[in-house]
Amino acid sequence: MASTPHRIVFANEKGGTGKSTTAVHVAVALAYRGAEVVAFDLDHRQRTMCRYLENRAETAAKRGIELPSAACHTVEDLNEHAFEALIEQEAAGADFIVIDTPGRDDPLARHSATTADTLVTPMNDSFVDFDLIGQVEGESFKVKKLSFYAELIWEARIRRSRAQIEEQRREMDWIVVRNRTGFTEARNMARIEKALTEMSKRVGFRVAKGLSERVIYRELFPSGLTLLDKGQLGDLGTSHLVARQELRGLVAGLNLPGSPMQHGAGEAA
Repeated sequence: MASTPHRIVFANEKGGTGKSTTAVHVAVALAYRGAEVVAFDLDHRQRTMCRYLENRAETAAKRGIELPSAACHTVEDLNEHAFEALIEQEAAGADFIVIDTPGRDDPLARHSATTADTLVTPMNDSFVDFDLIGQVEGESFKVKKLSFYAELIWEARIRRSRAQIEEQRREMDWIVVRNRTGFTEARNMARIEKALTEMSKRVGFRVAKGLSERVIYRELFPSGLTLLDKGQLGDLGTSHLVARQELRGLVAGLNLPGSPMQHGAGEAA
């Protein structure tokens, strides 16, 4: 791993997109690789990511088992400089930093998005969510205007490319993750895919398939377990096995530094 931690930021100025769930599962997947992962939860009101990982630590202690995980820090009332100082202090020597931002407009969330090595923007497969990236025409569904958020990331990538050689950091990789596609009508899904393809050419993000809407994610939260903890989940039904494959596909699609996910004890097929 590189000496500078790779920064993965999960950001979307809208709630209910599965952002925290995706962040936790990616963090645990990286921990299963043997990477040291440090997480920062910027939503101090809900603390979904930190609460999930705290539940995970409690389960590990109660069962007397080891569960690969990430240290998580809740961030509240810090400006950009103080936040960067906290990261430098708590994530020194880490392989990955995972930052989960609140689903609303927030100055620290905007700052985090612009400093990402990998920026992950989960969205539900609907034009309501698409509107946070850009506006489309009502008849042709062609993109007519970028959102403030998309323009923010576009400008950040330009600044990043200028400083890339100096800072020896790789180009920002922006990935729009389509979550909950299973509940989208096929025709509407095709329209969204067309609009995303056009938008990706203009803004420069990649599109990846994310996690479907499944009850299992809500059921696992109290225990802090994930779909990768095979030995702790008991017998899994077909839908759960499919969900695990979705997760593996998502992690692979993020194309993060390091070796491909190894099939360890917690994630054997």
